Formats: sequence, structure tokens, C-alpha cells
Amino acid sequence: QVQLVESGGGLVQAGGSLRLSCEVSGTSFSINAMGWFRQPPGKQRELVATITSGGSTNYVNSVKGRFTISRDNAKNTVYLQMNSLKPEDTAVYYCNRVKITTSTSPLGYWGKGTQVTVSS
Repeated sequence: QVQLVESGGGLVQAGGSLRLSCEVSGTSFSINAMGWFRQPPGKQRELVATITSGGSTNYVNSVKGRFTISRDNAKNTVYLQMNSLKPEDTAVYYCNRVKITTSTSPLGYWGKGTQVTVSS
């Protein structure tokens, strides 16, 4: 059974930085494309960034130039470095395996997520 454990969230002032981590178990991590998603208060979950097994990355326009997704296959962990945070980045952040075709779809169950709150 695949398990996803997100960590690293917290309360930060606008302009600050956070680094999220997601440890993955129960699957061959290195062959999976991974994604970070977020769910702002009262809104639907949305895709933020993806990274393929080969290390190619993609970002939603609202975070380009501010967020960086990376992975460490030796640690079965995917990261999201978030800089220049804005109040609109406030959300619960989740990671998941993804299937990337003409669109990107999450695979399997979700973890508990990690709360990121950006104060103005």
C-alpha cells in the first residue's frame, strides 16, 4: 500500500520561504512521476507542480519562478521549495503520484497534507 507523508508546513509572513517534504513508501518511487497539489480554504484541490522520473518539471503559472519541485530517489522523497510566499499560497499542500498525458491526474490515495499559512 502506497503511503504519502507530507511535512514542513507552517505559518510564515508574506515574502518568506518554506520547504515541504513528502516521503513515499510502498511503491517504486524512482519510476513514478510526482506532483504537489494544494487546496485553499473553501476551494477545490489544484495541481501546483510536477516532476517526472527523469527530473523534468512543470509548474502552474501562479508559482513559476517562486516554487521549485525536486526529488531525492535515494530517500524516496519529493520536495517543494517555496519562496516569495504570498497570502494566496495559503492552503493544505499534498503530494501524490501522477500520471502525465495530455493532462495530469493523481494516482491512488492522498496523504494528510501539510498546512501552509501565509500572513500579510
